[in-house]
Amino acid sequence: MSSLKKLAGQTAIYGLSSIVGRFLNYLLVPLHTGVFSTDQFGIITEMYAYVAFLVILLTYGMETAFFRFSTKENDNKEKVYSTIISSLVSSTFLFIALSVVFQHSVADWLRYPNNSEYVVWFAIIVGLDALSSIPLARLRQENKAFRFAFVNLSNVFVNIALNLFFIGYCLPMHQAGHSNFLIETFYNPEIGVGYVFIANLVASVFKFLLLVPEMLKARYGFDKAILKEILIYSMPLLIAGLAGIINETLDRIMLKRMLFDSLGEKDTMSIIGIYGANYKVSIIITLFIQAFRYAAEPFFFAQAKEKDPHILYARIMNYFVIVCATIFLGVMLYIDILKYFIPNKAYWVGLNVIPILLLANVFLGIYYNQSVWYKLTDKTRYGALLAIFGAAITVTVNYLFIPEYNYIASAWATLACYGSMMVASYFLGQHFYPVPYNLGKIFGYIVAAVSLYFISTKIPDYGELVHYSVNSLLMLLFLAGIYIVERPKKV
Repeated sequence: MSSLKKLAGQTAIYGLSSIVGRFLNYLLVPLHTGVFSTDQFGIITEMYAYVAFLVILLTYGMETAFFRFSTKENDNKEKVYSTIISSLVSSTFLFIALSVVFQHSVADWLRYPNNSEYVVWFAIIVGLDALSSIPLARLRQENKAFRFAFVNLSNVFVNIALNLFFIGYCLPMHQAGHSNFLIETFYNPEIGVGYVFIANLVASVFKFLLLVPEMLKARYGFDKAILKEILIYSMPLLIAGLAGIINETLDRIMLKRMLFDSLGEKDTMSIIGIYGANYKVSIIITLFIQAFRYAAEPFFFAQAKEKDPHILYARIMNYFVIVCATIFLGVMLYIDILKYFIPNKAYWVGLNVIPILLLANVFLGIYYNQSVWYKLTDKTRYGALLAIFGAAITVTVNYLFIPEYNYIASAWATLACYGSMMVASYFLGQHFYPVPYNLGKIFGYIVAAVSLYFISTKIPDYGELVHYSVNSLLMLLFLAGIYIVERPKKV
């Protein structure tokens, strides 16, 4: 229990910067969807889909590799850190330089010929985020959770402050015909949604500057032999990461590529915007998963040296699923309230994808939990193969059904992908690194949550009071069931 309490405590602290931080960024969704039309929000959604790919590409598995190699007894921890930093600096500088040189060609390919500045802005954003990843990983490894939280929250606050200034203040003031020194000096209405990207750019620069002291600790030189060993370990993780991002974000890119010619720019971007806004609602589970992963990854590596870590991993999975199933049910029972998180009713037509995506993210969380088996056994190639397997499902389902069902097909593709990866990973894991997961409890909680939501949709409409009273009763029933199953048994 002491180990579980330690993990819970670290998850709570990391949650201050990941859950709370992302939740604060999450609160920008009402601002953006309230101000921008569905097609304008589609631009934001699409551009950040590309960002997800580039961040994985530019970090190329080095974060996990850092945890792995810096904990090996025979390796020099400081030289590992310096070698990884040196590698990332070189690759990031090359990427930014190429992006600047070929910005117009890339902008034409993206079908934003008049906004080549987007290419440069995002090259700097993802480049600095890639460089920041290893200093942040070092803070996690050294259990400097408060310093980690301060850096990430500072980044979030700068981003939010600039969004509020440009989007929440300058834009409506300009639309109302008002002007003052601030607006005349800092605001150009032609930039539009670009101010969302500028805010992110400034925040990324600010975060990088905060991490410069950690970067300067990389003074123990570059070791070519260590880098070679690290790259052998991390390349499968890069492939897995890219395939994973295909599973997570390719649907938005495919929606544009497959619908643009038939529906035109405005309708296509509106579809992407509607899907992207409702996807934001569904990732509330992902907020918890991210905080958990920040604490769990170094924790799992550390516990591997202890006695019977498999039993601990199984218990962690059980509690993890309880939290995810509770979030799923809570969101869906009160979706009629939570939908106002998107103030513009034009986006509500896409609410039907939320339960599909929520369940998909539950499966993804379980898969992340299971991934301990291939990371601890150095069989990272299986992680790559699993992600490629999921990517094949994502691409196939989207390709076959987007023309007829557009973003509905994308939601079901996400569920099919993560569900298949979860099942495949379980069977492989039991072969190479058996963990005694309690499958009865795990799927019992998921089935119970989905069933109670389904029951709530079949109850006749007798008014809001009855509706929310019944749904609250269903929620209490679910929590009571968890308590009965999980409460300590009397000896």
